[in-house]
This record gives sequence, C-alpha cells and structure tokens, in this order.
Amino acid sequence: MQRKLTEGRPFKLLLGFMMPILAGCLLQQLYNITDSIIVGQALGVTALASVGATGSLHFLILGFCIGLCNGFAIPIAQEFGANDMDRLKSLVASLVPLCLIFSLCLTATTAILAKPLLLIMQTPKDIVDLSTTYIRILFLGIPMTILYNTTSAIIRALGDSRTPLLFLLISAVMNIFLDILLVVVIPMGVAGAAIATVIAQGFSGLICLAYMRRKYSFLLSGEKDRKLYRRLLMNGVPMGLQYSVTAIGSVILQANVNILGSSAVASITAGSRIYALFASPFDAMGSAMATYSGQNTGAGTLPRLREGLKDCSIMSAIYSLCAFAILYFLGGELASLFIAAGTDQAIIENAHLFLIIVSLFYFPLAWVNIYRFTIQGMGFSELAIISGVLEMIARIAVGVLAVPAWGFTAACFASPAAWILADSFLLPAFEACYKKLKARQAQ
Repeated sequence: MQRKLTEGRPFKLLLGFMMPILAGCLLQQLYNITDSIIVGQALGVTALASVGATGSLHFLILGFCIGLCNGFAIPIAQEFGANDMDRLKSLVASLVPLCLIFSLCLTATTAILAKPLLLIMQTPKDIVDLSTTYIRILFLGIPMTILYNTTSAIIRALGDSRTPLLFLLISAVMNIFLDILLVVVIPMGVAGAAIATVIAQGFSGLICLAYMRRKYSFLLSGEKDRKLYRRLLMNGVPMGLQYSVTAIGSVILQANVNILGSSAVASITAGSRIYALFASPFDAMGSAMATYSGQNTGAGTLPRLREGLKDCSIMSAIYSLCAFAILYFLGGELASLFIAAGTDQAIIENAHLFLIIVSLFYFPLAWVNIYRFTIQGMGFSELAIISGVLEMIARIAVGVLAVPAWGFTAACFASPAAWILADSFLLPAFEACYKKLKARQAQ
C-alpha cells in the first residue's frame, strides 16, 4: 500500500509508518539473537565469543551494504513525493547494474580478506579460526543482503512499510528453524548459524522481489539512464560510507577489547545483542524520517520537516526512559540467556554493566538516527560521512586511550561518547541544510 507522508499530523503518520519498520528491525535483530543464544547454549562461551568477535567487522561491510541500499531509495522517495513517475521508473531501472557491481566486488574482496582482517584486529587465537568461518559465510551472502535491502527500501520509499515486514517475519521463522537444524540437530557449529542467516535473508529478498514485480510492475518499465547513476551514487555511497566509517572506530575498539581476552569479548557480545534489540526503535525512527523527509522535500513542504523532528524526538525521549528502566533492573537476567549454566558469573555481570551504561545514553543515540536520516532524506547524504567520522574518532580515542588504562568499563563508554560527538555536528547541520533548501525554494 502506497502512502503519502506529505499531508496530515506528523506524529500520527510517523508512528503508523514506523511501527512496521520497527517490527522489521526487531526481526533482523532476532537473526543475531537467535544465533547467539543457540551458539552460546549449545556450543559454549568460546563459540559465542567467536561469533561476537566478528560483530564490528560484520557491521563494517554489511552496514555499508544496508546504508548503500537505503541511500539509493532516497531519490525514489523524493520523486514519488514530487509525482514524477517517469523519473521514478528510470531510477529503479538504473539501480539494477549498480547493485550487481557492488554485490560482486564486495563479495569477492571480503571473502578473501576475512581472516587477515580478523588477525589485524588481534582476535584471540583460541577463537580466530571459528570467527573466520562464521564471517566468511556471511560475506558470501552479501548479494542476498543487497537484494533484500534494495527491494525493501524501494517499497518503503513508496510509503509501504508493512509488506517488507511480512516477508521478514517469514524469513525470521525460517532462520530460527534452520539455526536449530544446522547447529543442534546437524552439528555444523558456528558455520551452521551463519548458513541459516544467509539462507533466511536470501529467501526474504527473493519474495520481496517477486512481490515488487507483481504489485509495482509499473516501476519495472523504465529505461536505464546513465545520467541518474551519479544521483544514485551520490545518495547511496555517502550513506554506506557513513556506516562503514562509524564501523572503523568499532573495529579498532574491538581490537582493544580483544586484548582483554575471550571472556570480555563474550560479555560485550551478550550485552551488544540485547542493546541492539532495545535500540531497534531508534533505527525504525531513522528509517521513517528518511522517507518522511524525502517525500516532503520532493513535495516542497519544508515546514513539516521541523514538525516531524519534534514529534519523533518526543517519541524517542519517552521510549529511552522506559528502555533504561528495563535494562537497569532486568539486564542481568537477559544477558544470562546467552550464557550456558555454570559459566563464570563475571561475564553476566559485565554484560549487565555494559547495558546500564549504554542505555543511559539512548536519547543521544535517538537524535543521531533521527537527525542523520532526516538530513539524508533532504538530499545532503555527504554530511552523514562527517557525523560518521566523528563517531569513529570517539570510538578510536576510547579504544586506544581509555580501554588499556581502565579496561572493560571504559569500553562501555565508547558508543555514548560517539553519539554525543555526532549530535554536536548533526543538530546545527540540519539547520544549515534547512536554510539552504528554503533559499532554493524562494528562487
């Protein structure tokens, strides 16, 4: 169902549009959580740490793919808001060769460099081989990641956030089934968990494509236009690089955490899975604001951008308080789900500490997502790289300077420091972008 976000009260529109996206974000986190719970309970702390040690490297590459695909969809949302169907169809047609090129290049490069990168990150020797097996399989599944994220981003750009959710729900159930089958029933170890994730995501991408071909067949009748490649790349690549630049800081931070040993890695892994689950609403808010700002920028209804930011900020503040309360009191019990009975209690206690610290700073994280994606939807994707660089600087500073001196506790403050530094740039950047669009509109 197509939906215009250029008319009506922003709070109600954003909430309705965001909820299916949120459910989709939660289901995507379910992929990671299911892997970690089954691996941790069935294979032990060493296997759990081996999966967790790949987290930042996984985000470095897969985050680029997700950002790239979401960035590609921004011009589509803008043209949909402007009711330019001919340009909309040409944009979709021009996406196909770009997605193929990125899929092939990224898959070949990352599969070869997986182990060297893990060694550079000083991954503990007792888990490096398992980590290599796990991450290499995920990298071989990059084409499936790009397929799903491109098709779902296009559908969301048209205002339909429910359909991608339905297909993701189906693949999530498949992922759980395959995890149990390939890790517990057929003991394939961490490789089984990775294969399950790739198959499930590939399936969701294929059915999303089939739906788009049937429901939105008019989009597939356009002709490729080389002039549009630049516009697509100027939106997609900066958005992808923003994820990757941010992840570089996480990779360096991970390298310093790795020095603390596999127990510390296991604590961060368990805590990060829960943190990411509870942070999913902020991802959904960001995605909703990207489409909302893209459509309203295309339609020229610029005052609605401020209204949307205000309403979305109110939602995020309320949720941030609730999430902190839950993780403060129940974080330890949630972390214990990932750890087999009889394991060192200190791992659970450290994971709980991690959750308390990061959730205390959830509202700055909310603003990072809300403002960054709003700016991208306005057509200023290159500014996302600057905010990503600031996040990278903060994580590197904490990893290199603080973790060696203060250990695990210092690592818990890396992400909050990154969010605060990014916000210091994004809030004034929005004002500058808004003034620029107002000036263009007045000409």
